[in-house]
Amino acid sequence: MKRASGILLPVFSLPGPYGIGSLGKEARAFAEFLQAAGQKWWQVLPVGPADGRNSPYASPSTFAGNPLLIDLDTLGEAGLLTEGELRRARVKSGSLIRYEPLKKNRESLLRKAFSRMGAADRQAAEAFSNARSWVGEYALYCAAKARFGGAPWYEWPDRALRRHEPHALAQWREELREEVAFHTCLQFWFFAQWESLKRYVNDLGIQIMGDLPIYVSLDSADVWAEREQFLLDEEGRPDRVAGVPPDYFSAEGQLWGNPLYNWAFMEEDGFGWWIRRVDGAIRLFDAVRIDHFRGLESFWSVPADAETARTGRWEQGPGMKLLRVLNEWFRDAGAPFVAEDLGLLTEDVHRLREAAGLPGMKVLEFAFTGPDNAYLPHHYDPRCICYTGTHDNNTLAGWCAEAEQEERDFAERYLGVREDPEALRRAVLRCGQGSVAALFIAQMQDYLGLGAEARINVPGVADGNWRWRMLPDQATPALAAEIRQLTADFGRCAP
Repeated sequence: MKRASGILLPVFSLPGPYGIGSLGKEARAFAEFLQAAGQKWWQVLPVGPADGRNSPYASPSTFAGNPLLIDLDTLGEAGLLTEGELRRARVKSGSLIRYEPLKKNRESLLRKAFSRMGAADRQAAEAFSNARSWVGEYALYCAAKARFGGAPWYEWPDRALRRHEPHALAQWREELREEVAFHTCLQFWFFAQWESLKRYVNDLGIQIMGDLPIYVSLDSADVWAEREQFLLDEEGRPDRVAGVPPDYFSAEGQLWGNPLYNWAFMEEDGFGWWIRRVDGAIRLFDAVRIDHFRGLESFWSVPADAETARTGRWEQGPGMKLLRVLNEWFRDAGAPFVAEDLGLLTEDVHRLREAAGLPGMKVLEFAFTGPDNAYLPHHYDPRCICYTGTHDNNTLAGWCAEAEQEERDFAERYLGVREDPEALRRAVLRCGQGSVAALFIAQMQDYLGLGAEARINVPGVADGNWRWRMLPDQATPALAAEIRQLTADFGRCAP
């Protein structure tokens, strides 16, 4: 990985007139901003459908794209939406996404666009589905879930369909034909727009880093279609679920509730499910951050009926058995993996990352507790990625204002600033840019100087996350020039 820098900004956080960021012109404008700012990487969060609390890390499909990110203007240009419909869909620019009205209004609009598709477009969507086995499974899952009032698949009234039996699949695919076609079309639009955007971004010299959540949701097309890959009983219910023990994010730990993998079955199968999953991610992104990497060495297993994650236990993960297969299978893709090696780490986790040859992460907001802290730049190996903070952290300005006094005192001594939060914010950015880390990434909010109100996610807090959006006039040419100068001064782009 060449010395470079990038910016973390979720697609949903892009500005735009329709209430949420999309894959349209605002995404291209941000890529142009990155180029002007001397950046080589755009890091995004998962772009799949979100769960009921709008988390992209709890998706009903590990393969699908989020229909809310489909650009409406592109559909209008194709004659599928009228100017009047687009005008009525526009909302006043604001910094927070209002998901409930957005979802309600967006689905009816997308159904109107679907109703206007011609025969040729429908055939193209069908060919798209036929070339990707997951599309038909996901579209039927969505159609059946809607038919059964939004119930999770393991509560559907048709037991044969719950069990994914071929005769039931054929019967329901026929009965729900038009609904299946609608959800197929949504994926066809999403991936056509994503591929167009990615070509544009790559042509500007920018690469996209995406995120691969380590787990999938119990109520997902993935688990419904391939139950044998997961530790479930005959009715599709887990005995134990995923989470993390108490740490600096939460005193109770985090009870994620995802089903655990049947690692013995996966290994016997040659990790085929993981190969398909990672292949899908690599088709979307130029590099993939493996979320919660430590879970591949050992994972926190919690009783399914537990109220918190405190009662969990560590169990052995697949380690190099899986990573060796992925490295060999995707060797020709270059070095597309990054290990999100944060959390409660052990020497075994560090050894696994090193054996797999993956760069890890260093987070500056975790660094300022004393000179022995491994996140301080004087400890870095160049083969790492330095972050101001991740989407799970406060913004940099928020951290500067809210960190413990002892942390701020040490940070000010380390960085050579005194009792000035704005000077501290800028000094942390300079510190990351000037580090020996091959790649430095800051959240866009950190360059904008935004406080805790612009935070993306608070781990362990269920509601109110994933809502922040950049305003249309914030990514200015002056800011791009300022970032480019800082980036060039530390040898991460040409002057």
